[in-house]
Amino acid sequence: MENLYLKPESAAALIVIASIALIAALLSLKKLYDVKKRLQHVSRVLDDIAAGNPNNKVLASPKDLTANICYQLNDIVSLYQQQIITLKQSAEANQQLMTSLSHDVRTPLTTLIGYLDAAHKDIVVGPEREQYIETARLRAHDLKEYVDQLFEWFKLNSSEETLVTENVEVAELTRSTLMDWVPVFENSGLEYDIDTPEGPLWVHLDSGAYSRILNNLVQNVLMHSEATHITISVVEQNSKMLLLVGDNGKGIAGRDLPYIFERLYKCDKSRARKGSGLGLSIVQQLVTRLGGTIAVQSDPNLETKFFVQFPLI
Repeated sequence: MENLYLKPESAAALIVIASIALIAALLSLKKLYDVKKRLQHVSRVLDDIAAGNPNNKVLASPKDLTANICYQLNDIVSLYQQQIITLKQSAEANQQLMTSLSHDVRTPLTTLIGYLDAAHKDIVVGPEREQYIETARLRAHDLKEYVDQLFEWFKLNSSEETLVTENVEVAELTRSTLMDWVPVFENSGLEYDIDTPEGPLWVHLDSGAYSRILNNLVQNVLMHSEATHITISVVEQNSKMLLLVGDNGKGIAGRDLPYIFERLYKCDKSRARKGSGLGLSIVQQLVTRLGGTIAVQSDPNLETKFFVQFPLI
């Protein structure tokens, strides 16, 4: 029968190995316990977030085994919070838009019906009746313009609007777009200077979108500036095409300048019935989608200038 006697040094080695194994097992159990507690904490935080408290966070030390997971969960929660804020802002903006739509459509529509009823029922006769009919016609045009801008804004903010870009000679396009405005300037007594280069300027853009940009900037001057003079020019500047639309009207207050491209923003609250508050927002969206930039400078009661730039080909 073999001798099972162990030498003292062998026995000591076994005791050390057993001790190390025991300590390792205990440490593993502690780590498992810590991980379990951490996961329970994560579960409670997620339940709290699901219950409507998105501001809660999963706390973790960089040394924790679950630190990376906790940090990723916090990033997801932060993104979730931002999406909620964006959705709330969008819902509030849409509610504001619908409120503005209701007011801005119903008011001129009611006025329009009133003038037409007066003329139809012979409440007014002769020259006064003709004046009522003319006023009704102008109100109808204002209403159509508002509806057109609203429709364009909705198209720009949906998947329905597709811009088809191509190489366009923008000097000639500017001249042809402004031809329709010259009679309007003359009928309204607005002095005008139009300056476009004789040589071609080629830009890669959607010609219809460019015309809408120019039309909206001109319309903005006519409706809001109370100007007596408008300047429109196209020049080449630093390998870019620069469109300038300026006027000598009442200008824009410094406090309003940062917000004029926001939808529904109207600088002059006392004149809120004029315009949809969408024109400049549409301009900015079109310029951005065409790869250009837009800026504005204004000295109240002196001048206002809008600058639109596109890269030349």
